[in-house]
Amino acid sequence: MRTITEIIVHCSATPEGRHHTVGDIRAWHKQRGFKDIGYHYVVYLDGSIHAGRPESAIGAHCTGHNRNSLGVCYVGGMTADMRHAKDTRTPEQKKALLQLLRQLKKRYPGAKIYGHRNFAAKACPSFDAREEYKSL
Repeated sequence: MRTITEIIVHCSATPEGRHHTVGDIRAWHKQRGFKDIGYHYVVYLDGSIHAGRPESAIGAHCTGHNRNSLGVCYVGGMTADMRHAKDTRTPEQKKALLQLLRQLKKRYPGAKIYGHRNFAAKACPSFDAREEYKSL
């Protein structure tokens, strides 16, 4: 069994308000050569939480950090015209992310929460996840 030390929050880098599914993201990731969707969880615009890879499987979401982390992604993260990164989380997504991260922290109390941007030169997840979830 692997030890989870990080929970890394991502965005799908898709336009604000446009619905995408685990199936969509899985297809994009497979086109890039991944064997499956890279994330363990995806939060839809309506706040519903959907499983991606099983928690027991190593993700493919953050180079150099996959072995000991879980990847959580919300749909969105870009302006409608795709020109700029933007925190596009709906109120439902904010609530669901908080709920999911609380559950994951109960299962993995030693894990720290980060945004993808803490490990890569990207805006992802388009907000400061480390700051927002520091009290968890």
